[in-house]
Amino acid sequence: MSSPVVSQAVLADLDPLARLFDSYRQFQGRPSDVPAAREFLRARFEHGESVIFLGRIDGEALGFAQLYPSFSSVGLARVYVLNDLFVDERARRRHVAASLLDAIEDYARSMGAVRMTLNVARANPAAQALYQARGWQQDEHFFMFHRYPQDPA
Repeated sequence: MSSPVVSQAVLADLDPLARLFDSYRQFQGRPSDVPAAREFLRARFEHGESVIFLGRIDGEALGFAQLYPSFSSVGLARVYVLNDLFVDERARRRHVAASLLDAIEDYARSMGAVRMTLNVARANPAAQALYQARGWQQDEHFFMFHRYPQDPA
């Protein structure tokens, strides 16, 4: 069994990345739309709005993690939001997610980030256990609130 290889994605990775991103969106309850997924990712690349890492086994793209850069005003430093992490069902339990987390944690450290943040579905205990096992901590100081601008108050 080959080990996962993780690299920072580039525009040339767009097609396999779009297929994975579409699968991720379906996992999140959205309908399949590979062209829209591709265009969304293309825009992130073109505008430098995210950093994406791609996990491969034997050259096949089987997982990805997408970071969005932000800043902490209080900490006067960079933070990253791990908005998306997905591993194809065929590659689960093959250390792809752990390898992706290693890569993004190393990247954030190298960029001087003081924090990485993520949201995980309450109905996804496997992901929660993975993050906790790697030292991610549930926030005990702040509640997260959302406001959807398109919805009337």
